[in-house]
Parts: sequence; structure tokens; C-alpha cells
Amino acid sequence: MSAANSSDNGLPVTVFLTGIPGLESAHFWIAMPFCAMYIVALVGNAALVLVIRTASTLHTPMYLFLCLLSLADLALSSTTVPKTLAILWFHASEISFRGCLAQMFCVHAIYALESSILLAMAFDRYVAICNPLRYTTILNHTVIGQIVSVGLFRSIAIVSPFIFLLRRLPYCGHRVMAHTYCEHMGIARLACANITVNIIYGLTVALLAMGMDSILIAISYGFILRAIFSLPSHDARHKALSTCGSHLGVILVFYIPAFFSFLTHRFGHQRVPKHVHIFLANLYVLVPPVLNPVIYGARTKEIRGRLLRLLHFGKPSV
Repeated sequence: MSAANSSDNGLPVTVFLTGIPGLESAHFWIAMPFCAMYIVALVGNAALVLVIRTASTLHTPMYLFLCLLSLADLALSSTTVPKTLAILWFHASEISFRGCLAQMFCVHAIYALESSILLAMAFDRYVAICNPLRYTTILNHTVIGQIVSVGLFRSIAIVSPFIFLLRRLPYCGHRVMAHTYCEHMGIARLACANITVNIIYGLTVALLAMGMDSILIAISYGFILRAIFSLPSHDARHKALSTCGSHLGVILVFYIPAFFSFLTHRFGHQRVPKHVHIFLANLYVLVPPVLNPVIYGARTKEIRGRLLRLLHFGKPSV
């Protein structure tokens, strides 16, 4: 490895992201829907945050968690998509190794935080439907702050070891990564050494963090659905199902692309074409930020009404 390409500790100074392998001739056109989705994600989530922030009637736990989810969506897409577009449109493939590690950390930490927020939203719906009389007592602003703090601490704590696991590896001059952004296993596969520890820790994080979150969400919704179908009023059941339906839609949009990408990346690495891996990896950072505002904006009357008033299409508030 030449001195110009490596730092004093043997790590590469820069990494080159090649985009989507095998589809280089179509990069310009592929970037167009990615850019359109990114703009929709920015506008949709910014509008959602603005509506919730400006409407005091929406300062309830459910909408505060939704606001946090939108902020996380904005951070997740903005961490990856601008660099992806620069690669696909302008061939700006070079990124410093430290910058690559920083991007990898942000992607995985934000994703883990989003999983925590979805679990908190499931707990919110559980309390609201199964214990409505104590809802404001259980989920006050202090408790919400503690939940968010725990989620932030957990995401940082479980993702930080990725940096040390990657920095310990020798790379033997390998600097070209077939991807549109930096993520843990993509960087690890550049190494010229055994990466079993990285694979095992990555699996452990996915199963014990996001996997456990999804199991707890499923358990929560088991209790929620049982409580909903025991309600005597048809209107009450319909309203509860409508609210929970929005949340379930967001959960499915979040977990399905991520788990599919995760499983194919680790267990189908030799069988699934690389361009499929890269497409899936881009979908799981783009699809949830795009669809979350659409799902909540279309299904939640309060948000839809406030947004229309904000755009001067609805009746002016008195």
C-alpha cells in the first residue's frame, strides 16, 4: 500500500464508492427517482414536523413521537442520499475513510433510534387503548424525555463498537467499495482478514436490538387488538383501528425492507446479485422517510386538517 493511500496506522486514507455495479451506464437515470423520493421525503417530513410543532392540540405523546420519527427520517435520508446522488450524477465517488466511518455510524445509529421510536409509539398506543384513564399520567413529558434518552443511549452504545471493529482490520490497499454509501458490512468486506467477529456482532445487534423491538411491538399489538375488539362501540373500534392502522403501516414500511436487505446481505451474499443488494440498501433508507408522512398525512384527520389550514386551503382557525 502506498504511503499516499494509507495513514500511519495502515488504514486507507480514502475509499471509493462505485455506485450500483453492473448498471454504471444507467446511473444518471437511476438517480432521478432517488432524487424525487428524497425531495418528497424532505418536504413531507418537514411539513409533518411543522404541523405538529405549530399546533398545540397535537402536543400529545403520539404526535410527539411521530415528530421525532420524522426528524430521524430527515437525518437518515440526508446522511446518505446527497452522497448517493453525487456518485450517480457527478462520479464523486471518493470519501475519506474517517468520513466513511462517520457516515456508517450515523446510518446505523439513526436506524436503531428509529426502531426505538417505533417501539415507543407501540407502547403509546397500548397505554392509550388498554389503560386510557392513566394515559396522561403514565406518558407525561418527563417519561417521554426519558424514553427518548434511553433510545439515543442505546443506539449510540450498540453502534459505536462497529467503528473499533472496522479500525482493527487490515485493508491491504483495498479501497473500492461497490455501494452508494458506507455501511458496516460493506466496509468490513474490504478487509484482507477474517471478519467473523464483525459478522457475529452485526447479527447480534440486529437480532437483540431491532429484532427484539419488532417482537415487543408484535406483543403490544396483540394486547391492543384484543382490547380493541372487546370495545362495545363500533365507532370506538373503528377509530382505534384507524389510528393503529397508520402505525402498523409505518412499522411494516420500516422493518420489511431493512430485514430483507439485512438477510440477503449476510446469507445471500454469493447468490443475490450485487446490484440487488445496493438497490435494497437504498430502499431501506429512502422508502420509510417517503411513505411515513404519506401514511400519517392521509390517515390522520388532525394532521390533514392542520396541514390544509397551514396551506390556506382549509377554513381559517378562529
